[in-house]
Amino acid sequence: MILHPQLKKDCFILGRFELCLLLLINDNQYPWFILVPQRENISEIHQLSENEQQQLMRESSLLGKTIETAFHADKINIAALGNMVPQLHIHHIVRYKDDAAWPKPVWGCLPASAYTQEELSIVIQHIQSHLPTLKAVEKP
Repeated sequence: MILHPQLKKDCFILGRFELCLLLLINDNQYPWFILVPQRENISEIHQLSENEQQQLMRESSLLGKTIETAFHADKINIAALGNMVPQLHIHHIVRYKDDAAWPKPVWGCLPASAYTQEELSIVIQHIQSHLPTLKAVEKP
């Protein structure tokens, strides 16, 4: 599967589940993760097979529950918009009542603020310690 160029530009690849790649948006204002089903030419959930839809829901639910606990979220925002990036991808954003965008959606609210190397390492180690079933992705 080829990852959309915008996702490559904006995200770090953290690993993979059975169906989806797990990405982290490079914005330190919110722990913001993305699931991308590893299927070609899919832009909508209903285009996945029934089994794949169920697997996507299992992976999304696992990720949502995990980040809610790991990051002590006040709310988890989950969305599949695809207006700018047609490749099917599901956003999972940790929200806090005191974050810079609350209670508005994060899209277009503030410019992204890139992670420092130290911040990135901490978030990656934190999520990986809470998702021991996450598999590594081979680098090309």
